Amino acid sequence: MSVKTPAARSRAIELLLSPVNNKHLANLCGALDENLRQIETALDVSITRRGERFTLRGDVAQTTRASEALQQFYSQAREALSVDEIQLGLIEILNRPLRGVSSGAGVSPALMTRKSELHGRTPRQIEYLKHIQEHDITFGTGPAGTGKTYLAVASAVDAFERELVQRIVLTRPAVEAGERLGFLPGDLAQKVDPYLRPLYDALYDLMGFERVGKLFERGSIEIAPLAYMRGRTLNHAFIILDEAQNTTPEQMKMFLTRIGIGAKAVVTGDVTQIDLQRGQKSGLIEARLILKDVRGIAFTEFLKEDVVRHPLVARIVSAYEAHTAALEARDVKAAARRHGEKD
Repeated sequence: MSVKTPAARSRAIELLLSPVNNKHLANLCGALDENLRQIETALDVSITRRGERFTLRGDVAQTTRASEALQQFYSQAREALSVDEIQLGLIEILNRPLRGVSSGAGVSPALMTRKSELHGRTPRQIEYLKHIQEHDITFGTGPAGTGKTYLAVASAVDAFERELVQRIVLTRPAVEAGERLGFLPGDLAQKVDPYLRPLYDALYDLMGFERVGKLFERGSIEIAPLAYMRGRTLNHAFIILDEAQNTTPEQMKMFLTRIGIGAKAVVTGDVTQIDLQRGQKSGLIEARLILKDVRGIAFTEFLKEDVVRHPLVARIVSAYEAHTAALEARDVKAAARRHGEKD
């Protein structure tokens, strides 16, 4: 493979993929060049090709990354590449290297699940998995799509398969976007079941539908609303509290004190997506302040760079962050102006 760069500051790179293999090229590009479109979207470049010759246009750093991506995917193109494989590969490229995270994150821990290829895709995901393995309580916070819940469930499955714990307990508060349980149809279990669906989906994906069903019947896996945790002590269990930003301080304390002998707990949440009533404090925010120096507890703060979904998700997160920052700046200026007028 060879790369020709017309000039140091040029925004165009010509890439020649070799040895030439038309089947590999077809697998690389995908149906109707869909894989190339994914690379263009993720890296904000344009790609044109004639046979094995690709021309990349865009920011110098991004065209370099796009060249790296094409070469990497071409080496993997013995079989057809799915859109998911392209997107996950792009996440790894976008975060290699990632400033602000210790390069000592190293190799991702191996997880014993049905998905043998599952591993941390970004330095923070690798750090998160290591924290979970090395600490009894781990907090994972950050925006949607960063793998907080999925990797926590994968770690729980791994611990269960290795017989490090005897059961898996998954819970979350039944608070969502202002809805009230009393207005929903069915008994309490039916009311809260939709809120627990993401946890079911992760388990089915990692263990298989039939196996999960059998483990539910044996009581080896339990999924329940947070209210069901009161008064219990959970020994030799892997416990995950999801959507923890919607706990009250009292609920968070109650959950953390449920942890018994041989247990491991992971708390996940996004403090920008709080659905509690106005004026009500989030137990997740308070816990991070109170427990930040407690030995044996680890914290991983995910950023938008860790989003492992469609490449546009990271851009959507960035756009919302910029909008929020602009509104806050406007409010600060307005407050300063009103203060000046009073003086």
